[in-house]
Amino acid sequence: MVATTADYDEKSHDGLEFWQFMIAGSIAGSVEHMAMFPVDTLKTRMQAITSSFKTPSLNLRQSLGSILKLEGLGGLYRGIAAMGLGAGPAHAVYFSVYESCKKSLPNNPIAHAASGVLATVASDAVITPMDLVKQRLQLKGSPYKGVVDCVRRVLVEEGFGAFYASYRTTVVMNAPFTAVHFATYEAAKRGLTDSDETLLVHATAGAAAGALAAAITTPLDVVKTQLQCQGVCGCDRYSSSSMVEVVQTIKKRDGYGGLIRGWIPRMLFHAPAAAICWSTYEAVKSFF
Repeated sequence: MVATTADYDEKSHDGLEFWQFMIAGSIAGSVEHMAMFPVDTLKTRMQAITSSFKTPSLNLRQSLGSILKLEGLGGLYRGIAAMGLGAGPAHAVYFSVYESCKKSLPNNPIAHAASGVLATVASDAVITPMDLVKQRLQLKGSPYKGVVDCVRRVLVEEGFGAFYASYRTTVVMNAPFTAVHFATYEAAKRGLTDSDETLLVHATAGAAAGALAAAITTPLDVVKTQLQCQGVCGCDRYSSSSMVEVVQTIKKRDGYGGLIRGWIPRMLFHAPAAAICWSTYEAVKSFF
């Protein structure tokens, strides 16, 4: 989720019903992830490659050129169906949990932040299984025919728990992401305007906040990718879902540079994501 809890609170006083906010948020989240999917594919490819691969790691331009040359444009969109299935419900859960918690707690920034954390924990539980499927389909030479085949084979070969191998890492990653995003967003917003907060101001501040938060939390995102892709297409398999074990393995194998692999496409994903999400959100609300 790229929007801050403050944003949701500001947007929740324009006379719409609860279900309308859920629909608007779900559509906005889906459009956001779908539009930025090619960048996400590049990030996954870069983070999954380790020194144990026979092919050397590639930079962003090389990764893009390799995919287009060997797989065509469709290679950038492999796995998008999994994200389509997960993003909408996850955003619906986020909005419903956030609004429910906000009504139950005092009306102050701390309560809003707590509501946002609870909403993130709940929405991550929804999207994590589909995120695993999405990332495994994004890998070069993925052995899966599609979403259904991937789900079936993971269940049979690895068990249901495999779908949540990275859940703890995802939640831990989103905690500092939300904190950095929130602080940067508010600071950028104050620096951009002293009067009315237009959609452009929200989008610009959100883009800056998303880029910084994404860069800072990249190491945890690398750990998440490693856990979700383990044992597939040459990716290393880990004995547990321990973040410490994965971090130590990456440091020993690839050095500290291995923990920031894919930081550029991750920033390129989250920077425009807020603008796309909020533009779509406002457009959908205007139909109600």
